[in-house]
Amino acid sequence: MSDIRHTPVAPTRAQQLTAGARIDAHRHDDHQIVYAGSGVLEVTTDAGTWFAPGTRAIWVPAGTIHAHRAHGRLDLHLVGLPTDDNPLGLDAPTVLAVGPLLRELILAYTRDPDDDSPERHRLLAVLRDQLRASPQQPLRLPAATDPRLTAVCALVHADPADPRTLAALGAATGAAERTLSRLFRDEFGMTFPQWRTQSRLYHALRLLADDVPVTAVAHRCGWSSASAFIDVFRRSLGYTPGTHNRRSP
Repeated sequence: MSDIRHTPVAPTRAQQLTAGARIDAHRHDDHQIVYAGSGVLEVTTDAGTWFAPGTRAIWVPAGTIHAHRAHGRLDLHLVGLPTDDNPLGLDAPTVLAVGPLLRELILAYTRDPDDDSPERHRLLAVLRDQLRASPQQPLRLPAATDPRLTAVCALVHADPADPRTLAALGAATGAAERTLSRLFRDEFGMTFPQWRTQSRLYHALRLLADDVPVTAVAHRCGWSSASAFIDVFRRSLGYTPGTHNRRSP
């Protein structure tokens, strides 16, 4: 990432981003919680891409160079925390589950950033408690370092519906299946099928944010049927794709 902007204090605020809007690469001296009340949020670092619909938030540790992108109209909510205030104890970007209570706390806390009342301080204390109890979610696409792995990932990203096996993708890029299997485990900590599911979910969320019908999303992202897509989506995200764009603050 070039032309990196440094904003020492991570802002706490709510703002709207239009579909496709970007916030270029920047870093803060503070930690930040990034939450999309509607739309799908994409946060990219040198280590990969994290993505979150309205049931997820992204923890961005202090000093992390990151960029944002909106898929669909994004109601963005940002919560900055000082470097010595890390209720999660996390030193890498992480996707977190956002239940109904944590969601309302984030919305309320970002509504009036200039409010310095005791009530708002108590609100933050409860928000921090809820963060500690939030499960981490593996909604990420790590960046490959090995060029053989990079080449295979690029093929899948270019066509999520590509049905080729890892062996076939390896043959197309000049890499052995066994080598690629090892690279997926070593670099990503997951198998090729697990990674491909993450990639397909990422593309599916982007399409849903653009109001593409569920059946078309299933087909374009490589699922054998709409019901198979709905099942994977529900198990991964906790709700059905048909209700995705109705989840708004």
